[in-house]
Amino acid sequence: MRIEIWADVVCPWAYIGKRRLEKALAGSESAEAEVVWRPFRIDPTAPDQATPIEEVWRDPLVDTALRACAPGLTPAENRIRVSRIAAEEGLGPTWGAAWRASSHDAHRLLHLAREHGGAGLQGEVAEQVMKAHFVEGDDIGDHRCLAAVATRSGFAEGAKLLAGGAGDREVRELLLIGKARGIATSPTIVVGDRALAGAQPPEAIAEFLAGGDRGRGMPEEVRRLRWAESLLDQRDPLGALTLLRPLLEEYGDDLNVRRLAARGYFHSAQLSRARDLLERLVIDAPEDSYTRLMLGRTLQRLGHEEQAAPHLRLAAAMSPEYA
Repeated sequence: MRIEIWADVVCPWAYIGKRRLEKALAGSESAEAEVVWRPFRIDPTAPDQATPIEEVWRDPLVDTALRACAPGLTPAENRIRVSRIAAEEGLGPTWGAAWRASSHDAHRLLHLAREHGGAGLQGEVAEQVMKAHFVEGDDIGDHRCLAAVATRSGFAEGAKLLAGGAGDREVRELLLIGKARGIATSPTIVVGDRALAGAQPPEAIAEFLAGGDRGRGMPEEVRRLRWAESLLDQRDPLGALTLLRPLLEEYGDDLNVRRLAARGYFHSAQLSRARDLLERLVIDAPEDSYTRLMLGRTLQRLGHEEQAAPHLRLAAAMSPEYA
């Protein structure tokens, strides 16, 4: 069974959740499961150059956001609460991030660790990254810190791979997949198509894992198509096109792939590309009223009203809701 942890390494609950998952797995039938870390960003606007956390806490906007995360507690009270919970999970002896750091490159390192050494190495890198951030107070946005983490984890080549930009495209794509799958909390444990959000107690995690792995029989191509459609529904056409790119390369004649790509082009204002694709689609699938509608609207936006009119009339005749 594969257990995915969608989490941000700068999220304290991710580290707490890791400990609780380990307790849930200990001695259970899921003990031999493959645990895979996936990227999530709780602070996607964090600067490339880290900022001392004390400065961040003085920002009124940050204070307001932190109060919303823990209603009824001041940010300082919530930090004390989280520190106490971390200590109960054996994390320490000291606790607390010293920097507001971008976690993007740390996620790259985690991805590369699994790619080059498997889930076990990735898990060790995740442990060392979060230890550096929360216990040792290091800046995990700094490549020197990540190089030291990689070396301690037994992944010495990680520093060179990071410096060369490896893993960037893959991490960005995984972030889109997480968004498409509805991942909205760090951490979220996913098994098959089931998800458990938050750093739940070990007993709750064990109960969740006992439900087993369901829904993994779907072909990867179908999953990717559904994820792209989800991003379109979330008004992220560029993200959808990113996920569709390999499908267009391998299944460029598939009508469903082409329809979704046309929607992506239309909603990202790539109108010439949308028109070219839709004009071919109406030839290949003349009975598809939605494709007619999309072509008509695309031509309208391009300023070709006369060319758009017959397609819009046909779409309305075929499907009255398009009238």
